Amino acid sequence: MKSIHFDVDDAALRDEFLRTILGEALASLQPQEPPRWGAMAAQEMVEHLLWSVELSTGRAQADCPIPEEQWGRMRTFLYKNAPMPHEFMNPLLTDGLPPLRYPGLPQATAALEAEAKRFLEQAARGSAATHQHPVFGPIGDEEWSRAHFKHGCHHLQQFGLIETVFPPR
Repeated sequence: MKSIHFDVDDAALRDEFLRTILGEALASLQPQEPPRWGAMAAQEMVEHLLWSVELSTGRAQADCPIPEEQWGRMRTFLYKNAPMPHEFMNPLLTDGLPPLRYPGLPQATAALEAEAKRFLEQAARGSAATHQHPVFGPIGDEEWSRAHFKHGCHHLQQFGLIETVFPPR
């Protein structure tokens, strides 16, 4: 299991997480690996991460049931150097996860890695575009990068693929 520093304010670390750490960690994930918490299966988790990255590139769309007047307060979480709580529930998934889209874990993982690369390329172009997040409302690449780091760390820890340590401040 790889240890990584958890520092959501470190843009280079967030970039490395999506470019390298995520794929390396998922390479050891087995289809029948049980989660440490929650009910997702391994492939469900990977496709769930894929969906969130697709939201950030505009290749998927989602509503945000959080009232607009609460978006600013919700977004403060993205700037706190704190992990997602273990049992966080995406408000769009309270009725369950969508059906799997890929025939197996390797194909889902490859799709996630390709979409993460697409996001990084989009972010490098410096686009001012925003895309709807199901909790934070419309956010740009900087906030999506923060969300992907926190979300990815959360699910990699869920399956025992990484551990995070907090650097001294």
